[in-house]
Amino acid sequence: MTRLSVNINKIATLRNARGGNMPDVTKAALDCEKFGAEGITVHPRPDERHIRYSDVREIRPLVRTEFNIEGNPIPSFIDLVCEVVPDQVTLVPDAADAITSNSGWDTIRNRGFLSEVCSTFKAKGIRTSIFIDPDPAMAEGAAECGCDRVELYTEPYASGYAADREKAVAPFILTAQRAMDCGLGVNAGHDLNLDNLGFFISSIPWTAEVSIGHAIICDALYMGLETTIREYLKRTRGLR
Repeated sequence: MTRLSVNINKIATLRNARGGNMPDVTKAALDCEKFGAEGITVHPRPDERHIRYSDVREIRPLVRTEFNIEGNPIPSFIDLVCEVVPDQVTLVPDAADAITSNSGWDTIRNRGFLSEVCSTFKAKGIRTSIFIDPDPAMAEGAAECGCDRVELYTEPYASGYAADREKAVAPFILTAQRAMDCGLGVNAGHDLNLDNLGFFISSIPWTAEVSIGHAIICDALYMGLETTIREYLKRTRGLR
C-alpha cells in the first residue's frame, strides 16, 4: 500500500510571509498525522524561505509517523540530517535559487559524490532515496550509488496527464520497473494531485510512498486540511 507523506513547506511559507508563528508549522505537522497522513516531509533550503533548520529540530522528536527530510546535500544539510536522524532522507539536486525542485540527479555523472553521501547517511541508519527523472538508466545509476530508494520526479507526468495519461505514465513505469529489478524501493513526488494521483498508483502499484505538499495545501483552502488528507488517502488506496 502506498503511503502518503505530507510536505508542510507551504505552511511554513505562509508563516514566514507575515512573521511570528501563525500558522504553527509544528502543530500543522501533528494535525496532518492526526488526520491520517502516514509521513511528514520537510525540505529545508539554505535561505530558509519556508522550512527552517530550527523547524526540523523542533518537529523531529514529535513526529510519530515517518519523517522524511529532502534537499540538496550541501554540508549544512548533511550536518542537519546526521544530527536529527530522520527515517528517510531524499537527495534532491536543487540550485540555491530554485523556486521548486525541477529535475532529478544524473546518477551516473554524480556517482562518486552520491555514493559518499549515501554511505554517510546509511551509517547513521537513515534510509536514503535519490530524486531522479523518469529514465531507467538513472535508476540503475542510483542503485550503484548505494541508496535504498529512488523518488521519481513526476512533474512531466502531471503536465502530460490531461493530454494522454497513458503516454505520460509510460516512462515512469519503465523506470519504476528497472528500479525494482535493481532492488530499490520506489517513491514519487512533484505536482501529484487529486486528479492524477490515482492513475499513477494504479499504473505503478508498488509505489512505496508519495510526497505531496503544494496540491494538498491548495485543496485544503477549499475543503479543509482533514478532508483533503482523507481524499488523498483514498487515491492512494484506489478509491474515489
